[in-house]
Amino acid sequence: MVKGRLCRLEDFIALAREGKKIQATIDLKKRLIQQKVHPEETDEMKGETEMYLLLAVYSFKFDGDLRKIAKVYVHGSAREPLSVSKENISVANERLKMDYGRLRKANIEFEEKYF
Repeated sequence: MVKGRLCRLEDFIALAREGKKIQATIDLKKRLIQQKVHPEETDEMKGETEMYLLLAVYSFKFDGDLRKIAKVYVHGSAREPLSVSKENISVANERLKMDYGRLRKANIEFEEKYF
């Protein structure tokens, strides 16, 4: 695999399956963004809507190299009810668990973190 093409979790999983020793650290973030909405949608959705992303920034160390990639696990509206926010966090955590299982199966060393 070409080192310059490492931009997805799958790329690092494939390297680990080829026998590379890989260590990962995971930094979880909540990013606020402005989503542009078409002005003719509805009165309450004119202009921009404040949204958020729950994402993980993975830092992979191998062969003296460090590569970072980010993966979005869920997005939501900053105006959503608390119950929806909690459900989104639950969804993001379940998606993280699936990725952690894939990393573990490939023998990539890391510490699990959740939102």
